[in-house]
Amino acid sequence: MSDVQHIRNLALVGQGGAGKTSLAEALLFKAKATARLGRVDDGSSILDFDPDEKERGSSIDSAVGRLTHLGTAVTLIDTPGLVDFQGEAIGVLRAVETALIVVGASSGIGVNTRAMWGYAEREGIGRALVISRMDAENVNAAELVEALRETFGARCVPFNLNVGEGPEFAGVTSCLEPPAGAGAEVKRWHEALVEAAVEADEAVMERYLEQGDIAPEELRKLIGKAIVAGTLVPIFFTSVTRDIGVSELLDAIAAGFPGPLDGPVRRFAPAADGPFDRVAVPDPEQPFLGQVFKIVTDDYVGKLAFFRVFSGTVHANTTFHLVRADRREKMTNILWVHGKETRQVEAATAGQILAMARVEAIAIGDVVTAGENVYLPPIPFPTPMVSLALEPKSRGDETKIGPTLQKLADEDPSLIVRRDSQTHETVLTGLSDLHLKVKLSRMVRRYKVEVTTRLPKIPYLETITAEGDAQYRHKKQTGGAGQFAEVWLRIRPKERGEGFEFKSAVVGGAISQSFLPSIEKGVKQVMEQGVLAGCPVRDVYVEVYDGKEHPVDSKDIAFQIAGREAFKQAMLKARPVLLEPIMDVEIVVPTRNMGDITSDLNSRRGRIMGMDSQAGVQIIRAQIPLAEMQTYSTELRSLTGGEGTYTARPSRYDIVPPNLAEEIRARHARARQSE
Repeated sequence: MSDVQHIRNLALVGQGGAGKTSLAEALLFKAKATARLGRVDDGSSILDFDPDEKERGSSIDSAVGRLTHLGTAVTLIDTPGLVDFQGEAIGVLRAVETALIVVGASSGIGVNTRAMWGYAEREGIGRALVISRMDAENVNAAELVEALRETFGARCVPFNLNVGEGPEFAGVTSCLEPPAGAGAEVKRWHEALVEAAVEADEAVMERYLEQGDIAPEELRKLIGKAIVAGTLVPIFFTSVTRDIGVSELLDAIAAGFPGPLDGPVRRFAPAADGPFDRVAVPDPEQPFLGQVFKIVTDDYVGKLAFFRVFSGTVHANTTFHLVRADRREKMTNILWVHGKETRQVEAATAGQILAMARVEAIAIGDVVTAGENVYLPPIPFPTPMVSLALEPKSRGDETKIGPTLQKLADEDPSLIVRRDSQTHETVLTGLSDLHLKVKLSRMVRRYKVEVTTRLPKIPYLETITAEGDAQYRHKKQTGGAGQFAEVWLRIRPKERGEGFEFKSAVVGGAISQSFLPSIEKGVKQVMEQGVLAGCPVRDVYVEVYDGKEHPVDSKDIAFQIAGREAFKQAMLKARPVLLEPIMDVEIVVPTRNMGDITSDLNSRRGRIMGMDSQAGVQIIRAQIPLAEMQTYSTELRSLTGGEGTYTARPSRYDIVPPNLAEEIRARHARARQSE
């Protein structure tokens, strides 16, 4: 297990614009893993290599970089900072031991800073804070450190202390091993650092309390354990442009950050629903167990699946077990990936992050093993809430659009493609308008498929609220065999969700039994097409109780037509109404925004069902019509400065208010006239 001791895996996460990619490039350059310092602004970054990223000047996808320092192999994964693409970062957190949370010195703690802290905490991995761009204007390091400690707890302790700040930022002083003549501030943070570190080991803590000191060598060994235990969150100060603090951070990562052996315990289960009470041992000699956390479609090597090996070893050109599909697959190629560079390796062993090529059946979150069906907890990707209906711009793209969208969704679990069976639309759902815009732009650039977009149709339904009765005679004479059928039927409403029921109460043979299915078929045609606004009809009881037939002219089509028209007339007599989908919504907003949010909910016909308070935020549970939610993501961000989030799930159908129902009916009528 000696090689495992010299592995470090970490993710750079945090708010967009904090300088994560620039810091990652500086670490790679400092370790001589790249020949020159890659820059985001001139497109020379090896991590932001996608054309969309170069055009936007910000990360959209996570990217892997490799370096070796102090005999330690470090895999660092740069992730997007915008919440619009946070699914990429969340997947990466499953594969690493440490989240390096980057905070801009002048921009401070952002929405995604808090979000990534929470996801890393739930994942059970260590956290470290890097204050970047210390040479920027308007920097107050002491205030920022206190803000970090107030937000994330007193476990956040400077690992080194800044010498100057803003344009005067000139260097850093170690708090781990203070130099001779260090000032009182450095000594203060040294004591805090020691206390946070020894808290991770009860025996060392007791000895420290008794003796009041701890040897530097022992302290260094405790750092990784304390980071994973969460008793210590070290803070580092850096400036990439001035090359300050980068070497110190790199030394700390290689020598002190947690590796697979002292990283979080990875638990698995023999069944998909747990309990997750078995431990994956990071030992190359144990049975192979890994998990896929990222997928990329590469122009040259096809589908690339990035996976983390939690235990064991898997060799190239051998088979492995794909648990979700319960099937064997061949790992033809195992690839070492660095930016967009790849090279083949012979094996993947415990602690490593590598990629496999050309396994088409594999998906993000898949568990891969030596042969046993075991399960890891699912990766908690955010639920997408913003939808667009898509249509191909050209007829030639009609057959391409489905497979192309599926490729995009394979790469991004926060992107969902579905075909709405009721509205017959292809619907793409993502985390935000920007998320969808970028993915559709990628579809044009990469696959040459263009689409037009609009808000999806609301899947309204129709039903009745009273009883109705109608009769209809269909008679058609065309010179040859004619058509004749007469149907008498009555209808009444059923309870919501009970569905459709068709019965016959015909006596005396007025209508032959053989024609009843034809009548039912005609009724069902109307139920699918609707009567009021072209929406499916639900929860209706239909009873045929009389009618007439002709010995020669009565036939299947005649009774279909008669049943259809009789049902339409009965519907109009039974006080028909439109039903709309209602969503159960949970909204999380800063307390200061409560007034604006409740006022906005009232304007959306929302009903507040309950509220809770939690650590400076309010959690609002409400029921809101889906028709009022289609642009809510954008408006919630506007109301809360980007800090509000929400989730929604279908609850029930309810009657549309009469004034709105009339608007919907009028729109349907206009659409029918224009066809």
